[in-house]
Amino acid sequence: MTNNQAAPLRIGIDVGSTTVKLAILDQDNTVLYSVYQRHHSDVRATVAEVLEKAAEEFGDAPMTIAITGSGGLLLAKWLGVEFVQEVIASKTAVEAFIPETDVAIELGGEDAKIIYFDQSIEQRMNGQCAGGTGAFIDQMATLLNTDAGGLNEMAKKHTTIYPIASRCGVFAKTDVQPLLNEGANRDDIAASIFQAVVTQTISGLACGRPIRGHVAFLGGPLQYLSELRERFYITLGLDEEHIILPENAHLFVASGCAVAGAESILKKASDAAEGAQPKVETLSALVERLHGLGNIQGSEVTRLAPLFKDEADYQEFKQRHDRERVRRGDLATYEGTAFLGIDAGSTTFKAALIGEDGQILWTHYVSNKGDVLGCAKDALAKLYADLPKDPDTGRPLVHIGHSTVTGYGEALLLQALRVDSGEIETVAHLRGAREMVPDVEFILDIGGQDMKCLRVKDGVIDHIMLNEACSSGCGSFIESFASGLNLEVADFAETANAAENPVDLGSRCTVFMNSRVKQAQKEGATVGDIAAGLAISVIKNALFKVIKIRDPHDVGKHVIVQGGTFLNDSVLRAFEQLAGVNAVRPDIAGNMGAYGAALLARDRFHESVTRNAREYAARGESAPAVVSTLLSVDELAELNPTHRTTRCKGCSNSCLLTVNDFGVDEETGRHRRFITGNRCERGAGNALDKKNEVPNLFKYKSERLFDYYTPLEPDQATRGTVGMPRALNMYENYPFWFTFFTKLGFRVVLSDQSTKKVFESGIESMPSESVCYPAKMSHGHVMNLLAKHPDFIWMPCSKWERQEDEGAGNHFNCPIVASYPEALRLNIDELRTSDVAFLSPWLPYDKRDYLKKRLFVELCENFGNVVGKNGSLPTKREIDAAVDAAWEEDARFKADIRVKGEETLAWMEKTNTHGIVLAGRPYHNDPEINHAIPELLTSFGLAVLTEDSIAHLGTLERPIRLVDQWMFHTRLYAAAKVATQRRDLDLIQLNSFGCGLDALTTDQVQEILEASGKIYTVLKIDEVSNLGAARIRVRSLLAALRDQQEKEAEAILEANTGCPAAQAEELVAKFEARREASDGADVATAAAEIASKMRAAGAAESEVKALKKVAADLEDVNRDAESTQFPRAEFTKEMKDAGYTILAPQMAPYHFELLAPVFKANGYNMELLPSVDHGAVDAGLKYVNNDICYPSILVTGQIMEAVTSGRYDTHKLAVIITQTGGGCRATNYISLIRKALKAANLEYIPVISLALQGGLDESNSGFKVTLPMLKQAIYAFSYGDLLMTALYRTRPYEVEPGSAQRLFDYWMATCKQQLYSGVKQGVFAKTVQKIVEDFDTLPLQGEGTKPRVGVVGEILVKFHPTANNQVVDVIEAEGCEAVVPGLIEFFLFGIAGRIFQKDPLGRSSKGALGAKMILGLLKTMRKPVIDAMGKSTRFEAPTDIFTLAGYGEEILSLCNSMGEGWLLTAEMVELVRHGAPNVVCAQPFACLPNHVVGRAVIKEIRRRYPTANIVAVDYDPGSSEVNQLNRIKLMISVAKANLAEKEAEAKGQRDARLDAAGPHAVQQDMGDFELDVETEKVEK
Repeated sequence: MTNNQAAPLRIGIDVGSTTVKLAILDQDNTVLYSVYQRHHSDVRATVAEVLEKAAEEFGDAPMTIAITGSGGLLLAKWLGVEFVQEVIASKTAVEAFIPETDVAIELGGEDAKIIYFDQSIEQRMNGQCAGGTGAFIDQMATLLNTDAGGLNEMAKKHTTIYPIASRCGVFAKTDVQPLLNEGANRDDIAASIFQAVVTQTISGLACGRPIRGHVAFLGGPLQYLSELRERFYITLGLDEEHIILPENAHLFVASGCAVAGAESILKKASDAAEGAQPKVETLSALVERLHGLGNIQGSEVTRLAPLFKDEADYQEFKQRHDRERVRRGDLATYEGTAFLGIDAGSTTFKAALIGEDGQILWTHYVSNKGDVLGCAKDALAKLYADLPKDPDTGRPLVHIGHSTVTGYGEALLLQALRVDSGEIETVAHLRGAREMVPDVEFILDIGGQDMKCLRVKDGVIDHIMLNEACSSGCGSFIESFASGLNLEVADFAETANAAENPVDLGSRCTVFMNSRVKQAQKEGATVGDIAAGLAISVIKNALFKVIKIRDPHDVGKHVIVQGGTFLNDSVLRAFEQLAGVNAVRPDIAGNMGAYGAALLARDRFHESVTRNAREYAARGESAPAVVSTLLSVDELAELNPTHRTTRCKGCSNSCLLTVNDFGVDEETGRHRRFITGNRCERGAGNALDKKNEVPNLFKYKSERLFDYYTPLEPDQATRGTVGMPRALNMYENYPFWFTFFTKLGFRVVLSDQSTKKVFESGIESMPSESVCYPAKMSHGHVMNLLAKHPDFIWMPCSKWERQEDEGAGNHFNCPIVASYPEALRLNIDELRTSDVAFLSPWLPYDKRDYLKKRLFVELCENFGNVVGKNGSLPTKREIDAAVDAAWEEDARFKADIRVKGEETLAWMEKTNTHGIVLAGRPYHNDPEINHAIPELLTSFGLAVLTEDSIAHLGTLERPIRLVDQWMFHTRLYAAAKVATQRRDLDLIQLNSFGCGLDALTTDQVQEILEASGKIYTVLKIDEVSNLGAARIRVRSLLAALRDQQEKEAEAILEANTGCPAAQAEELVAKFEARREASDGADVATAAAEIASKMRAAGAAESEVKALKKVAADLEDVNRDAESTQFPRAEFTKEMKDAGYTILAPQMAPYHFELLAPVFKANGYNMELLPSVDHGAVDAGLKYVNNDICYPSILVTGQIMEAVTSGRYDTHKLAVIITQTGGGCRATNYISLIRKALKAANLEYIPVISLALQGGLDESNSGFKVTLPMLKQAIYAFSYGDLLMTALYRTRPYEVEPGSAQRLFDYWMATCKQQLYSGVKQGVFAKTVQKIVEDFDTLPLQGEGTKPRVGVVGEILVKFHPTANNQVVDVIEAEGCEAVVPGLIEFFLFGIAGRIFQKDPLGRSSKGALGAKMILGLLKTMRKPVIDAMGKSTRFEAPTDIFTLAGYGEEILSLCNSMGEGWLLTAEMVELVRHGAPNVVCAQPFACLPNHVVGRAVIKEIRRRYPTANIVAVDYDPGSSEVNQLNRIKLMISVAKANLAEKEAEAKGQRDARLDAAGPHAVQQDMGDFELDVETEKVEK
């Protein structure tokens, strides 16, 4: 550019997830023009509109143009415009406009970012979840019937902050909706929503790095929402001096994009050929190009077949469903008694009035807009106005005989409107469905937030399934999305029916779907394609995640669908296609709950009339008319409720209560109140009656676990104080550790009980946003202890718990409980600055004698300076005695719990009380974690037992389906077995969100229960504290149990006498009444009463005897249970000889391709399945628990897609799968495959375990891994590692494109042939040498000039391109070199574990010696590889496993062996130390071991190695690839900047050396000339 040309302007366009921002800057960074506009998902049209407006003023001005934002990537590509990664744009803007910033927090529509500027720049982006961003705030505002600005105004008037889940937007919604339904103050809810955003941002993004110094707040939500900023200021403790709120914060990214884009364009020009000009153009030209794009679309999101083939197909569908109509009557002409049903749902309010014959007279359906009571008042007022009146007298011709309410708002309306009765919604829906389809077998109801599925057998609910802890894929999501597009739901649905290419949005969390939706929009998908894709996803979520359907026939033939969501034709069509059934959709599908409630009201009215008549007749009186208690029209008009909040003082929970007061009741003279927020019934103002005295073993266990023990007085504690966090393993081991340290003379200091405040005190140090709530809570407990200042904190790691069931295969702790103290030690900064030491040694807790030895080593040698700082160190004898005492106390504690369990069972028998085993983990005993669900159960009159109180009474028939490897889960299975053997006992499982192991255990527990006819209920718990969903599940379970009892009694009566079912119902009703009263009367007493009535009525003596037999049968609590044994098909020698095809899943493409010939050469007809496609992912989701990790889905999906494809004779087929034997879920891939095969009726297919570890209880006589096979496998993996390394090292630099791949393919084919023939060491050595030589001499250019990016992580996600979304290709496409550590190191790591765990964990000396010998042998076999790569000029030899162990041990213990264990940490350190400081840590979403050995170590690696540039990326079938890509690109952009900085530094050093050496020589000859030039420069 010549000097006389004007400097070009700079434009930045930020295409966000919800808005388009544009800024035009001059060379002084002054904003000359700006636009901020919502795009309502029509990205391309909005960008065109914004650019056209700007072009009116600046159309012909020369400018550099750049685009950024989550929606800008494809647009930039299509338009040929510079793209700036949005975090780079933010960083540039901060450096240019507010350089004093230490930390920048930016919230966008769906993106959230934190950038740290102190020391080196470090950036964080939200990964999987859009919870806590602008889109989330918009959704919450919609719930409150306002917009974001209105939410802000409300929040200004708040007085109370409610605890709202901060993990996830969907969970938060699950908290907010019931608060609205229960009448909480909307101003308080608004402020609480903002607080949830703050907590989500800090805990989800900071991930262990505190936010300190000057903090800048950027992005639209933070610019416009002052109350959101205020919540940040309060939470972070910021004063005015440290708050930076720049002007135009909402345009910051666009402005930064303009600056960074211009810099990039100028650099490209300077790097190009001499004389190249920077790319400068006009807006007018850009607008023209944009209009020229036409209908171009992207291709990341998969497309599906249309819902309807053509218009004729749609019309046939419409005609069929138009016939499904409920009988109607005319209210205007009706006279007499009518019955009102109300369904106060989570997002809608429905009501129905029916006549005596069941005809619908009147209906009402509105969105509740978060005001249930207001909607109810309006509806009731409208109904009263619509009721016909006598034209002469004005007297109503219709009166309401009875009213029944169901749904979320049931309890509120019972009090507020004095509705006659309430009913659980599952029962109401069944009643409505049976009126429509009498022999209904299957009911699916999808509401706003709820998904209910009822299987019905003989008119009784046989099985209930509800969505668990969140409202993923429910109607409210479709509604929110439609409103985001400025469309009515009906219009949105209409577009779906005509869609030609629906987008595949996955079937998991709603937020994942949301990310896919946004991606589809950016790729140009039509609204119809997205609407149809959403409909399919909602149904996939219902079928695969909630119902877990395997076979379309599972739903039966008589299917009815209900709920407002099914009024959407596209949703119904998707259900029919995916379930393979023609369903009935009543014309009042959205009103079926209210219709069912109205029918129940009619039933109850007639029951009351009959009962009254009988009772009054017995007294010789005429019965008065049955009158409804429902508020009259006048009372309704006067209803003016007040709200206030208060703290309950009924118990230590101190619940925050919302008190709704409806005024004084005329009949009782007392205030009618509805109180919500109480976890039990105390806060509701209920007096403690006998119902509350039923045993609650959670309460007993808590007292026995913690309150039972009295610490030493300070003057008795001769050795000082030890702090213990009330978290994780302490809920199992506290009696042991308390006794141990007390015996040694330490005063034990326990952290306070868990509260939200305790949790929030630890949010800054949480390294993983997706770890379970109990693990997150432990951060707060450590902070709580630091405030108490003990001498040290004791929280040991333990891989194993003590074995309680000898039949179990192992007795591991879960990976989190085993090792999370390491995460705490590495991430809580206060532990570095405090003089309170944190001791977290690994201990052999399961071995008494070895524990004594190890505790002496840890306390007196490794931590002697801490333990002995207040007195003498304990002697070995003292430690031995303390362990013995503690061991005995631990045994007493467990014995007491078991005795209490047996006592409770006896009490239940005596009082005919039903019991619930509330089964989970020990730490579910924490009231903050279990959200007082035990108290909820006792409020229903149920005795509550813990799994460990009765597990000893259950004996499992083995083998069960799962590999039984975790101790706490062994208890679960045994407790489930006990529940199947008793009539008076059922089991509800508690499951923490993010608990990967429970994706396995929930299915196993369900199988044990359902095989014996028991109903399975799971309550998924997390930060969500609302008990509404839990109440629905518990009441549904109780309703189903009552139905079962009636059915059982009826069957016994019919078998004995054929007497009427009514007597059975009366018997059970009496039984229930006696039990409800808890007066000790048994069922025999109730039977005797009925028998006397039967005699009086002249019943035959045989009938009376039969009735007594029914009583005896019902009174006997014992029942027969099915065996828990899971039959396994064996792979026999005959099968091998017959040439059975053995299918092997693809887990690491290069390595497994080389392994297949080894098996074929040994007589096994192995077929390696092709690489995974989307069909395999769908098959996996269909056959495994939807919460399972991505590798489990991929492995199972590959196999099930193959075996059900029809390509194989399934009677000559087997499957092979690896088993590690460790504490990760990988050991249970085999059980997942067996479950899937059984579901497909293919359980006869043998599944072969490929394992090198014994004790897995597998036997296949036709399969054996021999030493020669192992040797060949080692050669195969060595070839695989070498070829992979060679390819990745050379491909980025090849002179001739494709040459590296061709060389790689040649050597792959050669190695496969060798392995089939059998490789000998000499041939192996020569081949390795030749491979290295060939790749060494491959022509390359610019070798070593690109940033090196390492890939580490979970083994399958690390190596499988489908699982990691082609991460190596992404890295290379971004101009970098990928470095992937080898697979063979994973096996070496497993073997070396026997050595490293020998001393700390008391493992076998013989095993350690054997491991050393095997490692030596492997080193010899691999020597040719090590030598050849070591001599190479291009490659580095693999690092020795013991050197790697040294790298890992810098950070954490080598006892971390679950999953990839310490190897993952070691590989990150190795990469950083060996020139690849940029690392992608790839892991499945919610991978348990990686929470510790992956995410939790990143902070410490960065502290030790400041150049480390690491991004942790979660992979999941529902994840948005663009989100992953953005995060990887962000890391790469930092890598490039760091490399450029190094190059500039090196150049500067080189120039300095030249300046120091060269000029003297020049000045001797040309000194005057040099001086003149310098002078001339100065003068100019």
